[in-house]
Amino acid sequence: MTKTVADRIDRIEVSATMAITAEALKMKAAGLDLADFGAGEPHFATPRHIKDAAIEAIEKNFTRYTAVAGVPEVRKAVVDRHKADFGTEYAVDECVFTTGGKLALFNAIQVLVDHGDEVILPVPYWVSFKDIIQYAGGTVVLVESDEKENFRITAKMIEAAITAKTKAIILNTPSNPSGAVVSREDLEGIVRLAHKHGIYVLLDECYVYLSFNGELLSGASFTDCKEHVVVLGSLSKTYAMTGWRAGFALGPKPIIAAMGKLQSQSTSNTASMVQRASIAALTASQQCVLDMRADYITLRDRILAGFQTIPGLTCTVPEGAFYVYPNVSAFFGKGGIKSASDVAARLLTEARVVTVPGEAFGTSEHIRLSYAVSADVIDKGVERIREFLGNLQ
Repeated sequence: MTKTVADRIDRIEVSATMAITAEALKMKAAGLDLADFGAGEPHFATPRHIKDAAIEAIEKNFTRYTAVAGVPEVRKAVVDRHKADFGTEYAVDECVFTTGGKLALFNAIQVLVDHGDEVILPVPYWVSFKDIIQYAGGTVVLVESDEKENFRITAKMIEAAITAKTKAIILNTPSNPSGAVVSREDLEGIVRLAHKHGIYVLLDECYVYLSFNGELLSGASFTDCKEHVVVLGSLSKTYAMTGWRAGFALGPKPIIAAMGKLQSQSTSNTASMVQRASIAALTASQQCVLDMRADYITLRDRILAGFQTIPGLTCTVPEGAFYVYPNVSAFFGKGGIKSASDVAARLLTEARVVTVPGEAFGTSEHIRLSYAVSADVIDKGVERIREFLGNLQ
């Protein structure tokens, strides 16, 4: 009997965060009051000047196809912003604008990774990394981090995982889900290690502007290693533009050209008015980014303070992004709970709190909560979690 679908689709699973978001939307549509910490999405509205730029583009009929890689102006805006903030040196033809940061990641892996190639992936990892690697036919090599060390990833840990089959290393810093930040010393060490071995560092910089330690750092700042670095960027979290689907990649010209080639046979260009909005985001004052980051720090501290009132719940202090990743293993064996998935499922159905189980990110003892919500939602959610966990016997 002929198979209905290709084998490669069986290498991946439905995104856990998207599945939970869909279930939460159903419950909300049924009139249920949820404390929703599920999807990683800013609670801010897109800044006015960005929205105005899109409206103006539409009113002026800037609504047709553009070059596949994006209009030169949006790619120049990306290049100039990255240079101003991180000291990098990219030309316009070393940039491709994509329909979201996830597409930049997907395309980069598709053009770099062949069947049997190994890709080093630190744990915990963002849900899509593993599936996209496997879809390309690559082999995922996991590098376990230590919660006691705040999920720190070091150059020494990465070096120990390199083999003759290694093609790439994925670094997501600040991290989704843990909020961990790779130190300057280790980031430079990893980039130079990759350059030495002739392998690629894929830098997921989705949260690069949401680092709370006072230093903004890109792995592409070490410009003498440029030929083995690919930056995968997104405007979604930085400018509260998740639904706009605006992302980009910066990298060696042959890789960027290959990504553009792939894009020409899939999505083609990002929506033209989104490109104009992105130019406004990248070239105008960045005060909105600073304001949002300050608010995230306040919200982080608020939810961590709430967790401290829940006996048995422990949590590292995130250094960036807008997630907390508490350890819930103290509650295994209570009330029929056996796993983090059980905790997340019952928090949803019994406490009306939306979280994502750690199994989706490669660990078995945690749940992820996005604190990119209002202070009221944090207070309500923490109270419900405290009550639920406190009643387990």
